Amino acid sequence: MADAKPSPESKAEIDRGFEQLYRDHLKDVYSYAYYRIGNHHDAEDLTEQTFLQAYRHYARARRESDGRPLRPWLIRIAHNLAANYHRDRSRKPQTPLDSVEPPATRHSTEDLVEGREELRAVIENLQELPDDRREALVMRFALGMDNREIARAMGKSDGATKVLIHRAIKQLQERLEAGEVSPVEHG
Repeated sequence: MADAKPSPESKAEIDRGFEQLYRDHLKDVYSYAYYRIGNHHDAEDLTEQTFLQAYRHYARARRESDGRPLRPWLIRIAHNLAANYHRDRSRKPQTPLDSVEPPATRHSTEDLVEGREELRAVIENLQELPDDRREALVMRFALGMDNREIARAMGKSDGATKVLIHRAIKQLQERLEAGEVSPVEHG
């Protein structure tokens, strides 16, 4: 009698599940990477690295998730890779913020043009916030994650995450009102 261990999922089932996860969250992971890194090329690389790492651990993550969404897990992987990116490049020159363009959104081109200078001021001020506050705001407003997802992605409690987001919003608002970083003038 063959020693047949029941396999909870076949490789094909795992691959199909991961393919769906990829399709569902590619835009979110890329957006997060873009906001963390600041340029499209490196954000694409970080997104690719995130999904490669996620694929290696997907079956285990799915088993351990108890049916909870895996988006916070993916963002956590991207978060760790972005931290490594910044640590590895801390001595190298970075892309100036005035050359950063916002990623494509669902809004019309006219809407984007009207808000471009305001958006630049927000992005510039956002870059000046402490890492945890900046990341919480990106997850909340750029990715539309709820507090529980953000807490899971950042490894914090729900309460600590709520306070973090509140303080981040308050600090960003104070910086914008004080005009600490002004938008770049285009002539």
